[in-house]
Amino acid sequence: MSSPVDSASVLVTGGAGFVGSNFVVDAVSQHGWTVVNVDKLTYAGSLHNLEPLAGNPRHIFHQADIADRETIRQLLQQHRPLAIVHFAAETHVDRSIAGPEAFVATNIVGTFHLLVEACEYWRSLPAPEAKAFRFLHVSTDEVFGALTADAPGFTEQSRYLPNSPYAASKASSDHMVRAYNRTFGLPVLTTHCSNNYGPYQFPEKLIPLVICNALQGKPLPVYGNGRNIRDWLFVQDHCDGIRTVLARGQTGQCYNIGGCCELANLDVVNTLCRVLDELRPKPQGSYAAQIQFVTDRLGHDFRYATDTAKIHQELGWRPAESFETGIRKTVQWYLDHQDWVKQVTREAHGSDQDHSQKASV
Repeated sequence: MSSPVDSASVLVTGGAGFVGSNFVVDAVSQHGWTVVNVDKLTYAGSLHNLEPLAGNPRHIFHQADIADRETIRQLLQQHRPLAIVHFAAETHVDRSIAGPEAFVATNIVGTFHLLVEACEYWRSLPAPEAKAFRFLHVSTDEVFGALTADAPGFTEQSRYLPNSPYAASKASSDHMVRAYNRTFGLPVLTTHCSNNYGPYQFPEKLIPLVICNALQGKPLPVYGNGRNIRDWLFVQDHCDGIRTVLARGQTGQCYNIGGCCELANLDVVNTLCRVLDELRPKPQGSYAAQIQFVTDRLGHDFRYATDTAKIHQELGWRPAESFETGIRKTVQWYLDHQDWVKQVTREAHGSDQDHSQKASV
């Protein structure tokens, strides 16, 4: 698939995090892109996620905060990218409830500073490069609020009704990105994704948490009654969707990227237990015996669902993985990478801290 960045470099923010690292590794190793990877390396970002690119000259890593405008300016001037793909964000809803300030600082203020520098850089480009340049902002379906059981999925025109500090901070960044397009002409694209899962997801989110706790004989925490519904998207499908939007999306437009797979949280946990029972059986019984219902999250949204008709019809993108195939790949990856789990947990917390009572969606 051709893209504005196929013959030039792309600057990726948050490229050591879960989705960002999957995107960067694939872009460099499978698509031959040159990636300038900017990441602050907070708890959820790790250089271990980028080990497949060790020694690859097309991967250029810089540890920096996106709010550090001088550093961003220098990187743009030095590497002359024809696109910025903006993943960098605080994303964990529980953390946003406990400490919203970090979400405001990164998701709102950080995005603003990045936009200022991107706009100045874009204006400095010669006409052909300026015409090709794109700023792609990766957002979430959570900005649209919650749905009832029988409501149609969110479309790109859905009203913004964020319910958590995390969702509110992402909604604010979406509005700033739109404003930079409408006011200053910056050629932006925005994507709204559903719940991601797959390799390299930090083990505080539901799917890796359940896998890791199951293997350690710990409780598998499920919020409330477990009936909250999410649309699940395999991370490699998300990355493919982003490349599709970057290559063929219309500037100023938003595109939903979803997995077309709605499941209740309890069904996800039971599926994980079933796959683990098959791939790493316990001496006696099923992992499902470890399921434990815990006090529901404050303001827990009941259902998210994305209508992906626009990206299907206009850009020809559809997810390649079903939940059944994607979750099997994910479980096998975590079974094969227990050392990675230990490394990133130790890095983030100073020790293998117990996350067994944290549920995550």
